[in-house]
Amino acid sequence: MTKNSTAINIDLIDQLLADYKSPEDVLGENGLLKQLTKAVLERALKAELSHHLGYEKHDPAGKNSGNARNGKSKKTLKGDFGTLPIDVPRDRQASFEPKIVPKGQTRFSGFDDKILSLYARGMTVREIQAHLEEIYQVEVSPSLISSVTDAVIDEVRAWQSRPLEALYPIIYLDCIMVKIRDGAHILNKAIYLVIGVNLEGIKEVLGMWVAQTEGAKFWLGVVTELRNRGVSDIFIACVDGLKGLPEAIETVFPQTEVQQCIVHLVRQSLRYVNWKARKEVAADMRMIYTSATREQAESMLEEFAQKWDSRYPTISPSWRRNWERIVVFMAYPQEIRKVIYTTNAIESVNRGLRKIIKNRGSFPNDEAALKLLYLALGNISQKWTKPIKEWKAAMNRFAIVFEGRLPI
Repeated sequence: MTKNSTAINIDLIDQLLADYKSPEDVLGENGLLKQLTKAVLERALKAELSHHLGYEKHDPAGKNSGNARNGKSKKTLKGDFGTLPIDVPRDRQASFEPKIVPKGQTRFSGFDDKILSLYARGMTVREIQAHLEEIYQVEVSPSLISSVTDAVIDEVRAWQSRPLEALYPIIYLDCIMVKIRDGAHILNKAIYLVIGVNLEGIKEVLGMWVAQTEGAKFWLGVVTELRNRGVSDIFIACVDGLKGLPEAIETVFPQTEVQQCIVHLVRQSLRYVNWKARKEVAADMRMIYTSATREQAESMLEEFAQKWDSRYPTISPSWRRNWERIVVFMAYPQEIRKVIYTTNAIESVNRGLRKIIKNRGSFPNDEAALKLLYLALGNISQKWTKPIKEWKAAMNRFAIVFEGRLPI
C-alpha cells in the first residue's frame, strides 16, 4: 500500500472545516476533533462486531446464524480530549470482545501514564485531580488516581528483586529521610539507596530499603540481598560512615575496599566548630585529604591535632578512628580520587528526591513512599546515558590494581 493511498482525502477535510470559525469549533468541548474521534471509534466498533458475527448488518447471511446484533450500551471514555461518551454495539451471546476499546476500559491509552507522570513529579492525589480537571476538563476521582498509582507497587517489587550484574567497580550508599505514618504517630524513617557504576561507567540504582532499625544486622541483609541478586564482586564501596555498614560489606565482599565519604566526615567535624573558626578549620582539614600521599596526609593530621585539639578535642580522634577507610582513595591517581572520595554521585539523586517529597506532610505507609521514590528515580535515571567523568582512565587503573578481577 502506498503512502498516498492511506492519506485522508483533502476534499473531505475541507468539507469538514467549511463552517470553521474559531479554534473552539475544532478543539472545543463539542468541537470537530472530538466529534470525529467519537464517529471513528463507533464506526470501528461496528466493523469489529461485523467481523465477529461474520456478516454485515441487514445481510441475509445472518439469518439463523445463531448470533445477532443486540443494540448498544453506553460508555464514557476519559482522555486528553476530556470525556467522550460513545455507543458500544452488543451481540446476543455477549461474546463480542472489542479490541479498539476493550471491555472495562474507560481511559484512553496514555492517560494513565499522564497520571503517573504527574505523581512522579511530587503532585498529590488532590493536586493531580485538580490539574486534570483544569487542563482536560476531566473529573477523575481520587480513588481512580490511587488505583493507577497503586498498580506501580508490583512493578517496584519486580524491580527490587531483578537480577544484577556480576561486577560493579563502584557502589555508593546513602539515605533520604521521609515522614511515614505508623498508627497514630508519624515517624522519620530512612530509605536507603544503593547506586552502582557498571563496567561502562553508567550509574544504576540497585535498590531501595526502608530501615526499621539501622545497624550491622540491617546492612548485612542489604548487602546479602545484592549478593543473592547476582553481584559477585565490588571494587570500592563509598559510604558516609553509617553504623555497621563497612563491616557488613567486608563480611559479604571481603575483597571490597570501603571508602568513607570525605565530605560527610568534614561536615560532621565542623559540627563541633564555632562559626568564626569554621573557615580556618575547614582549610586545615582540606590539607589532610588533598595530600599527595598517605604519609603526607598523616603528617597533616598530626599538625591539625597539635593546632586544634585543645579547642576541638573530638575532631582528630574521629579521623584517626576511621583512618583506614578515609585514606583508601589516596592509593589512586586523581582521575579515580574524584570518583570515589565522596558520595556526591548519590547525594545529587537525593537532592532531586527531596524536591519531589517536600510538599508532602507524610506518607500513609512504607509502600506509598517507595512508590513515589521509584517513579521519581525513573525520571532522574533517564539522564544517566553517559559514563561518569574520567571513566576510561579509572578502568585502566582498576585493571592494574584489581588484576584478574575484571572480565576478559
